[in-house]
Amino acid sequence: MPTSLADRRPDVPASRLVADMVPPPRFRDVSFDGYRADPAVPSQVAAVAAARSFAAGIDDGVGVRRRGWFRRGAAVPEPGSGLYLDGGFGVGKTHLLASLWHAARVPAERKLFCTFVELTNLAGALGFGATVEALSAHRLVCVDEFELDDPGDTVLVSTLLGRLSERGVRLAASSNTLPGQLGAGRFAAADFLREIQRLADRFTVVRVDGEDYRHRGLPSAPSPVPDALVVSSAVGDDVTLDDFDALAAHLATVHPSRYGPLLDGVRRVHLREVHTVDDQPAALRLVVLADRLYDRDVPVVAGGVPLDRLFTPELLAGGYRKKYVRAVSRLTALSRDGVASLGSR
Repeated sequence: MPTSLADRRPDVPASRLVADMVPPPRFRDVSFDGYRADPAVPSQVAAVAAARSFAAGIDDGVGVRRRGWFRRGAAVPEPGSGLYLDGGFGVGKTHLLASLWHAARVPAERKLFCTFVELTNLAGALGFGATVEALSAHRLVCVDEFELDDPGDTVLVSTLLGRLSERGVRLAASSNTLPGQLGAGRFAAADFLREIQRLADRFTVVRVDGEDYRHRGLPSAPSPVPDALVVSSAVGDDVTLDDFDALAAHLATVHPSRYGPLLDGVRRVHLREVHTVDDQPAALRLVVLADRLYDRDVPVVAGGVPLDRLFTPELLAGGYRKKYVRAVSRLTALSRDGVASLGSR
């Protein structure tokens, strides 16, 4: 019998939260040289140069020159600034951010790579003061999928990054949203404009344009796998099989920061009876799961509706549209991998 994700409840000790903050398996060995910049998109070439320059300016020196926070609009960030990679989904921002982490001339134990949700969870698990102390021991902190979904996160992250900067920590981030627009459409951002602006001022913004590389010249989504085949092909201790509704219900009981450990040791995920989701909290949890599946390069074999119909048009038109589109893009790529893996059995 295959195992089930819905039967897993990972227990992640606080000590592991920091230790796990490294580029995920998909980006474990990436480099700037491996980034395939589209020559028709000048901003991609410029982004590689900016990220290279930023990484070259980081070393393990003890002395840190103090200066004003960050300037906006410079083509190449100056020493002492933070780097913010902004662009649509599928243009390689995570690849660039992970390449920056690898290229920085700092021992691995002195640099961190995490997602935004992992950063906020760390603060919740350790407490704010302990988090500042833990992260201040590093020279570089890279934050992927930077986003603010509620006012509490806005104040928390703004204050946290301010404290880290005061201690000489260099910051780099990637997001689908310009820093000045974080939170737009999700909560009363105008009420927290000062915090949002303070956060935005900490970074030099580098735009990365282009089309989604995962689907260049490919059809939008493969046809769903018949549910009978989803079940019969779920063979092996490292393959999971779940009813879609049961998994969605289980995700509500697991903190999103633990969705990565939920996939420990999993080679392929099988889902049957996938259907369109219209509930926003459930949809956002599926977004996080899609991100962790993609990070870990785990193929998905799915039956039911095509994965490009996972979210309702109403959700896709709302404030979290970019998150949903990113999830569909990633799940579609993983489902192609899943179908291909069945043919290689």
